[in-house]
Order: sequence, then structure tokens, then C-alpha cells
Amino acid sequence: MLPPRNPDERLKARGADTRPEGRFEAQRRVHEADGWDIPEDDRLLRTEVVTERPRSIITRNTSPDISFDRSINPYRGCEHGCIYCYARPTHAYLGLSPGLDFETRITAKPDAAVLLARELARPSYRPAPIALGTNTDPYQPVESKLAIMPGILRVLSDWNHPVTLVTRGQTVLRDLDLWAELAAKGMAAVGVSVTTLDADLARALEPRAPAPATRLRMIRRLAAAGVPVRVMVAPVIPVLTEPEIEAILTAAREAGATTASMIPLRLPLEVAPLFRDWLLRHRPGMAAHVMNRVAAMRGGRDNDPRFGHRFRGEGVEAQLALQRFRLARRRLGYDTGSAPLDCSRFGPPPRAGDQLSLF
Repeated sequence: MLPPRNPDERLKARGADTRPEGRFEAQRRVHEADGWDIPEDDRLLRTEVVTERPRSIITRNTSPDISFDRSINPYRGCEHGCIYCYARPTHAYLGLSPGLDFETRITAKPDAAVLLARELARPSYRPAPIALGTNTDPYQPVESKLAIMPGILRVLSDWNHPVTLVTRGQTVLRDLDLWAELAAKGMAAVGVSVTTLDADLARALEPRAPAPATRLRMIRRLAAAGVPVRVMVAPVIPVLTEPEIEAILTAAREAGATTASMIPLRLPLEVAPLFRDWLLRHRPGMAAHVMNRVAAMRGGRDNDPRFGHRFRGEGVEAQLALQRFRLARRRLGYDTGSAPLDCSRFGPPPRAGDQLSLF
């Protein structure tokens, strides 16, 4: 059971409702009214951003479920506040709550571009597409002020290094010229996550993420600028968003998306109780139905972390959803795969006085 909400905090547009301890914490804290509370003690919970100075910025992985082996995450935590976010448990490594702390206590890495240039310059480095937004969204609201992404993209463009992005943040359009520059060289592809076309449901599920209409506009503008766009129907939530698979694919195709993918809902570690709590607060009449359908796709559990299963589920429920997705993708004329990004031109940017290449 989750702890009760802190009565001294007023929440506005937050996904979680409380601050459960992470799995590594030895103690549990519960707020209790002592009878001395007065209305003036209430305060609006605001986002706090702290700075991190890491020694490296490229993260490596060897997961067989993932198509990339390296990624960059300029932020820890995400103000979008998506209640289902699989990255919430990572805040436990910081001694913070995967609940409200994940969406209100953000860590930023402002030196990301400098670190990236240093790592690309190592003689041992070999290029392969770098994935952005694999854990938390690099275009979450705070990015509009800190502007970490333009520096990263400029370094990648200068080094002719391929890059992919997963986002639902409209600030990506601020950097449209940089994405178009990389795409013109065959070195960029962007995935835009569209969970639902229902604006009210989106506001509850993803309280500080752009509305569905805005995400379709993002797809349209990126595609118009020559950037290959993938629509990511993710996560597919049984009962709530599953009926929209075909509608989302249709709307995204009309906006200019050329490839598509889908992932069923994942509820790892602390995410499961947080999502259950959200259902009871926002969709109480559907809560048991949704979780029963989730269990049907996850071997009778809230989550199945096994490689080969976590991104696609199993059983009749999962297979039917995947079949619907594939049929709609084919009918709408989506490409079944993305064109490989160009790694052949990777190299250090020219310096003043360098002799230019003839070709």
C-alpha cells in the first residue's frame, strides 16, 4: 500500500499522488496530522532542478531487446509526470522516490555537449547511432530553459555522428534546423510517442506532456523538414488506450510518420503500485479490468522483466494487439523498418587552417 499524500503539499498537474520510498530505503516516512495544521501551511509542490557533473555522458547497454548499444540522457527524472513511466524506478538509485520525486526533483547535466565531444575524440571510439531519450525525455519542460540539447546536436553534426530520438516534448521543434541538418546527411531519425488521442485521458496519464494534437503537429513539422519520423504507439494500455491503436496509426500517417512501433504497458518495480493508485483515483470503475488484462499479457503478474518478453508481452491478449497493429501498419502504407543511419562519414570537425578535402 502506498503512503498517504502529504497534507501540506498542493499538487497541480502531477501524475503520482504520493511519495513512496524507493526499494533501497531502510525506513518509511508517513505524514500524520498533529492538529496544528493551518491553511497557510499548504504549499504548491514545484519542480526543483539540480546540476550533476558526471565524468562521462555516453551510457552503454548490452540488452538483446534494444536495437542500440549506446545512449545519452541529459536529465534524470522527468517533469512530464507520465504515471506509467518505466524509468521511475531509476530515482531509487538517487535515494529519491519513484513517485512525486521522479517528476519534481530533476537532475540536469549541463556539460553534456562538452563530455560528448571529449568521448567522440577518443582514438578508440567507433561510431554507431546514439539514442537520445531512452530513459527520460530530453525535451521535457525544463529543456526550454536549460537548452542542453542544441549543444549535443551541434557536436553530433560537427562529427557527422548518427543519432536517434524518442520524445513527446514539443521543444524538439526549437531545434528543428539541427534535426533537419542531421537528417539531410542521413544521420537522424525521430520517434514521437503518442499514447492516446483523447486529450482528457492524456492530461490525466501524462499531466505535463503536450496534448495529442500537439504531438501530431510535431510529427507533421518534423516530416515536412525532411526528418524521418516514427510514431510510437506506446505504451498500449489494455482497456484505456488499446482500442485506439488503429486511430493513432491513421492520424500519425496522415501527419507524415513513415514507420511505426508499439509496446504494451510495462510496470516494473515501483511503477506497478503507482499505476494501481492512479487507476483507483482516475478510473476506479476500470481498475480491476485493466489490471486483469495486464496480468493476462504478463504471465499472471503485473510485469514480466524477462528479455524477449518485456517489450511485447505474451498470450492471446498480446498477440491480438500485435496482430491489429501489424494489419493497420500494412494497410496504411508504413515502412516495416527504418533505413540505416550513415556512420561512414564520422570524423573530427575541421579546425582552422586544416586542408579541405577535394571530395
